[in-house]
Amino acid sequence: MEGTSRRLYSPGLAAILNLGCGTKTSPRTTNIDWSIHARLRRSPIGRHLAPVILNEERHQLFLRMDEVLVHDLKKGIPAPDGTADAIYHSHVLEHMDRDAVPAFFAEIRRVLKPGGVQRIAVPDLERYAREYLESLEKGLQDSAAAARHDATVSQMILQMVRREAFGTSHQAPLQRRVENLLLGDARKRGETHMWMWDRVNLPEALGRARFSHVEVVDWQTSQIPNWNEIGLDKGADGGEYKPESLYVEALR
Repeated sequence: MEGTSRRLYSPGLAAILNLGCGTKTSPRTTNIDWSIHARLRRSPIGRHLAPVILNEERHQLFLRMDEVLVHDLKKGIPAPDGTADAIYHSHVLEHMDRDAVPAFFAEIRRVLKPGGVQRIAVPDLERYAREYLESLEKGLQDSAAAARHDATVSQMILQMVRREAFGTSHQAPLQRRVENLLLGDARKRGETHMWMWDRVNLPEALGRARFSHVEVVDWQTSQIPNWNEIGLDKGADGGEYKPESLYVEALR
């Protein structure tokens, strides 16, 4: 925690928190996560177990978690009042119970400086719905399109209903069994979607939480200085990291 706080409050540097970061981190932000990769990396036992229970791809993700502050956001944000210039979270909000969102936004307001920016990326329900309706119409007219139609249904509901964590389902049989036994199902690990957001209900929730200047933006547009250089919405190919996203910013 001490090393992280030095990064957070270094003179002349913007204090940007990257909440629920997973493996998408930046050296210019304080990266905070409670994922299984982060928790295993912190634990001496976990570091020994990881090569056994994780396949090679997931083990490489595990090895990238050294610069992450391991913290459960259900216990609040580990920063003093009014100290952050910006707070970013990507594909985090949909994993929270809808009733827990006002308290989460209140905690973000506590940590942000006056005029500080909250930037949010979430899966865009409107986009999924439009793609679903388009696929529905095509499926009614063409058997090949009908065979592909379940993919658009999956986009909307798979993460709400699946029981097994996605990464676990791609493990070898023995690793899969051990991981499910040790870590539990998708809901227990916080992988399931608990709510979905669009360009109406997300700004409305931010307004209720007393954020101002709420605006839907694109992935390259932000009030956070030098956002594109920080790179959290940029993929390895230089394009958009999660093109299915809705981006919203609001001020404290």
